[in-house]
Amino acid sequence: MSRNVGIVKDWRYVRHGTEFSHPESPQRLVSIYEMLDNPDMVWKFIGIEAREASRAELELVHRPAYIDTIAATAGQAMFMLDPDTVATPETYEIARLAVGGVMNAIDTVTCRAADNAFALVRPPGHHAQPGTAAGFCVFNNIAIGARHALDRHRMERILIVDWDLHHGNGTQEIFYEDREVLYFSTHQYPAYPGTGGMGETGRGKGLGYTVNVPLSPGADDAFYVRVFRDILSPITLAFRPEIILVSAGFDTYFGDPLGEMKVTPAGYASLTRMLLDLADECCEGRLVLVLEGGYHIQGLTKCVRAVLLELLGETRVTEETLVQLAAGTDEKADRLIGRVRGQLEPFWPVL
Repeated sequence: MSRNVGIVKDWRYVRHGTEFSHPESPQRLVSIYEMLDNPDMVWKFIGIEAREASRAELELVHRPAYIDTIAATAGQAMFMLDPDTVATPETYEIARLAVGGVMNAIDTVTCRAADNAFALVRPPGHHAQPGTAAGFCVFNNIAIGARHALDRHRMERILIVDWDLHHGNGTQEIFYEDREVLYFSTHQYPAYPGTGGMGETGRGKGLGYTVNVPLSPGADDAFYVRVFRDILSPITLAFRPEIILVSAGFDTYFGDPLGEMKVTPAGYASLTRMLLDLADECCEGRLVLVLEGGYHIQGLTKCVRAVLLELLGETRVTEETLVQLAAGTDEKADRLIGRVRGQLEPFWPVL
């Protein structure tokens, strides 16, 4: 089945952070955009315009004083927001543009102008907390997008799946006491930022609505597929989200300089297929991916292409392939999944 896939692609995103050497470089998007501009790809997608988020939209997640701090960096040569995160003269504008691009992608999929979408934006967002920049992230793009879906589209259940190498501590904090947004994260552990332990499951009315699956270095395609099949899928089917949002980081790619995982482009296609199937089952196919990390430029581009082809339906990972992958895991996966189930069964008896 072919699908209409929306793409947020705006060359203005390249303007953030051009003045210094940094892993989260403009070249990440330059390479992806050049791939999309190839004659075999350029005609396949529905363009989704970016726009700058308003002050009120930023305040759906972020504190006014923090927004003021970021706004004050506009036009400054360089401003260190934290040891890893730098604002350059255009950062405030471009970070607002990233948020707006994600909201427009959600709007486009929700109103059915596209079946699914991928917001290819920067700077990334999932480490940004209400009052703090962190880990290359300025505003929390996906969290603001989720709040936007709750407010504008009157949704009541949103699933955020974070497959980035690093735990999305900002997203977790924002929704930690919330049962309208279920946050699911696979991440290398221990690693930056040090959060995402299995016992972090939410607080108050949000207890059980944060699901962390901390993975040891070396997890491969099979390991991730097994976790998605055995943990994510049953919880999602019980939760019945109205849209699935994905913090799509590609630093679990086997050659990424910041990670120690072993996921291939085919592995990302497999994860995408499972999310497409869950979205078809639960929410009329509504699926929006948002770019987060991924620092091996060629690998990042190959992985994004593999995901896009799966979104389009030009490739289709079969159920047989997924079953074979999941069956190829070892006792290490059995033990981890058993521990995660033990942690979550009180909240999700389906496990």
